[in-house]
Amino acid sequence: MAVIKTTDKHIDLLARLMRAEAEGEGQLGMLMVGNVGVNRVRADCLDFTDIRNLDDMVFQSPGGFEATTKGYFYQRAREVDRKLARRAVNGERFSPAERSLWFFMPAGDCPEQWYGQYNTGRYKSHCFFSPTEQDCPNI
Repeated sequence: MAVIKTTDKHIDLLARLMRAEAEGEGQLGMLMVGNVGVNRVRADCLDFTDIRNLDDMVFQSPGGFEATTKGYFYQRAREVDRKLARRAVNGERFSPAERSLWFFMPAGDCPEQWYGQYNTGRYKSHCFFSPTEQDCPNI
């Protein structure tokens, strides 16, 4: 059962984002990007108070995703990517991204904080950062 409202268009959008941001990290890395996206829709806190759906989340400005500026993002979603997007939308969560609202790929080690939120771990090249439950109880 979906934890956020979606349409087929939203699933395609999330699938494209997951692939463009983390295809090199494999399916688990892509699922973690999906976790961050779904968390931003659910959050209603911090930088994400005006995010109501996946379209708002993907194209948030400022604060959106670099992938949306690259041509690869605009390629058609593949079925394998849609399946991963559905898993994220259906609430599957993966450590260290279960409650994360941010991720990025640093040149070196993960910093302790990013936008004032603490590092919750690293998966391959990406570091993940999560708010406290007190700051964002809806995630």
